[in-house]
Amino acid sequence: MSDVSAATSPSPIGLEASMVVIGDEILGGYVTDTNSPFLAERLQHHGVPFTRIHVVPDDAADIDEALQAELARPRPRLIVTSGGIGSTPDDITFEAVAASLGLGVVEDPDIAERLHAIAAWTREQGLDAGEEFTWHLLRMARVPEGSRLLQHGDSWVPAVAVDLDGGCAANGATVVVLPGVPSEFRRLVSDVLEPGFLAGRNDVPTVVEVEHVLPESSLNLAFTAMLERYPGVKLGSYPGRPMLVRLTGRSDEVADAEALVRAAIEQILSSPGGANLAATWATRRSRSRAEEDT
Repeated sequence: MSDVSAATSPSPIGLEASMVVIGDEILGGYVTDTNSPFLAERLQHHGVPFTRIHVVPDDAADIDEALQAELARPRPRLIVTSGGIGSTPDDITFEAVAASLGLGVVEDPDIAERLHAIAAWTREQGLDAGEEFTWHLLRMARVPEGSRLLQHGDSWVPAVAVDLDGGCAANGATVVVLPGVPSEFRRLVSDVLEPGFLAGRNDVPTVVEVEHVLPESSLNLAFTAMLERYPGVKLGSYPGRPMLVRLTGRSDEVADAEALVRAAIEQILSSPGGANLAATWATRRSRSRAEEDT
């Protein structure tokens, strides 16, 4: 365990976010992680940069390594974990997070009450759900000391937040421990994280997409000139059908950068060589698509 209170530099762009996806089943190829793409889309909607995603096994040392790496990054920072908060022996996330943060674990009375009700219902079905059965079930109620319960609707699924150095609402960090079940993860993100942690925190950048019909390499000189003139604009160039350029940043700079890119595309296409390149490129791509369909 590392020193979670070590000084970190403040983020110049406000709140940033990281994620630790926990589960042997993810790394083993048995389950595909859909939680991090969903979180990425919601963070982008609120203008919160998603700076890291770790995928680690159900192992306390690996969870600690990932958490400590993110706690050392610029703050304020929201660190979201998913997975490993059930009642089976391989579900160790609550204990691992607590140990990483130098905290003990305590039994949350609200979660425990709901779990006792589940144990009682199980007995009503005729299963011998005695003291040992209930002890394992109550592992889901043993949360990091000082954490706060994140509730949504009538769901019994446990989820907690742990604030460090004032939490991400100030200039500290908040670790949010969420379930790995996608439906519950999404519900908690939508009902709790977005209104309580994300909404209104950062300026939402402008995003503009430019489609074109040229090989992306033909625009490299234009891209370089654009980035030199507008270093605050983030460029993404993506091969596909159609080819796509994505520009992200301040609205005024993005508008100017878009004009530069569109002008470069038009200049290339208006030349004989550029027109021939576009036509040849389209033929090659059509042939490639036909081969994929056979």
